[in-house]
Parts: sequence; structure tokens; C-alpha cells
Amino acid sequence: MKLGIGTYTYMWSIGFPGAQPAVPMDPLELLRRAHSLGARVVQFGPNLSLSEVNEAQLLAIIDYARDADIELEIGTRGLNTQQLRAQLELAARLNCKLVRTVPELDNGSAPSHAGLVECLGKIIPDLERLRIRLALENGNLPAQDLADTLDAFASPWLGVTLDTANSLAIPEGTRQVVKALARHTMCFHVKDFVVKRVWHRMGFVVEGRPAGQGQMNLPWILRELKRAKVESNAILELWPPQQADIQATTALEQQWTEESIRYLRQYI
Repeated sequence: MKLGIGTYTYMWSIGFPGAQPAVPMDPLELLRRAHSLGARVVQFGPNLSLSEVNEAQLLAIIDYARDADIELEIGTRGLNTQQLRAQLELAARLNCKLVRTVPELDNGSAPSHAGLVECLGKIIPDLERLRIRLALENGNLPAQDLADTLDAFASPWLGVTLDTANSLAIPEGTRQVVKALARHTMCFHVKDFVVKRVWHRMGFVVEGRPAGQGQMNLPWILRELKRAKVESNAILELWPPQQADIQATTALEQQWTEESIRYLRQYI
């Protein structure tokens, strides 16, 4: 298992609608941050898609990753077959071993079982041809349903990106998700968090934390993955809260990144 960072380590620094830093982080800066942190892997998601860079930028990314000995992974969203094939071709050019996607529809809802099966059945030949793994991230699709679908295909090129917090939305706890999906894990998103009651006791809030400072039981998860005998990288993701301004928020994001990497180095 290699330790890495990704574009969801630095969401505030990259920017998104409603939160734009004066100088948004670009792909080469993300690679430079990874190198300075000693991270071995960088995963680019749709919030900083390499599909949108020009040829010169793409070549610079390939050269930097090679020279710094950084493994690249890329990610997208959805189950559009044409889009997935384009991502796989890009991954082949970048020498990526894995493409991650969130199997959700445009409205954010989980796909139907039939729709998921149809998409995966069409894309498996491309995965086999290019020898690239497709890892579906847990979220709005129940973990056991996802596991059952992957069991039915039994393809070594299909698996999951195991995220420790996403499934709280439906709601499913981390322990339930890990138990269902550990054996299919091809990528591990390390995302620490706390769930706590609001002051009036009528409800809960979920907040991000640096790795090791929340409720994620990392040693237990790593034991489960080891027991499952899976091959995956660990990619740090963060949910830092918004501060008084974007400069303070991105500074906190960098602080959390450094704290998290130090903690994770004890295990990975």
C-alpha cells in the first residue's frame, strides 16, 4: 500500500463554485505538494480533471510524475460508457493502473441495478484490453448492493474505492461499509470525521478532522484490508471547515494535510 494525496485533499485550494482562491492550485502544484510531503501517489478527480489540460501541460505532468517517481491515478463521476472509455484511454497514456468513478446519476441519486450492470458489462472488455482497474466509490449506492454486483461479475478489473465517510449520507456507518466492501477494495480514501450532536440535542452534524483526530478507526480498517488480501493505495482526503476567508481556509487545509500525513506515516 502506497500513501498518496489527491485533488480532494485540496478542495479549497483548487476551488469550486462559491469558493475561488486568487491563484487556484493547478496539477503541477499538486504534484509538487505531493513530492514535498513524500507522497507516492496522486489521484486527480473531476474537480481538477486532466481531461481539461492542454497537450503541453499533460506532457509536463507526465514528465514530473516520472521524474519524482509519483504514481498517477485519475477519477471521474458517473457511468456514461463513452466518458469512462475516454478516461481509460487517458489513464493508459498517463500509465495509470486505476480509474475511480462515483457511480451516481446526474441528479446525485444511485443508479438502478440494471443500469449499473449494463454499464459494467460494456466497460469490462476495455478494462481487460488496457489492463486498468475501475474502482467504484461508495456513496449513495448501498455498500452491500455494490458488493453483490461485483461478486456477480467476479472480474479482477472491477472493484471499489473505499471511502470512510461518504456512505454516512444514506446512512451507513464506516464499519458496515468496510465489512461489505473490504474484499473488493482497489483504492482506500482516508477521510477522518466526527459525528456530534448539535447543542439542542435534536440532530447531528458531521465535520471533517485531520487523519487520526476523528472517529475513523484506521488501525482496524487496515487490519480488515490486510485480512481481505487486497492491493490498494491509500489516498488522503479532507473536509476542513470554512474559515473567515479563503486564505485562512487554504492555510488550515495545508496544516491538516501535513498533520494527516505525519499520522498516516505510522501505519502506511
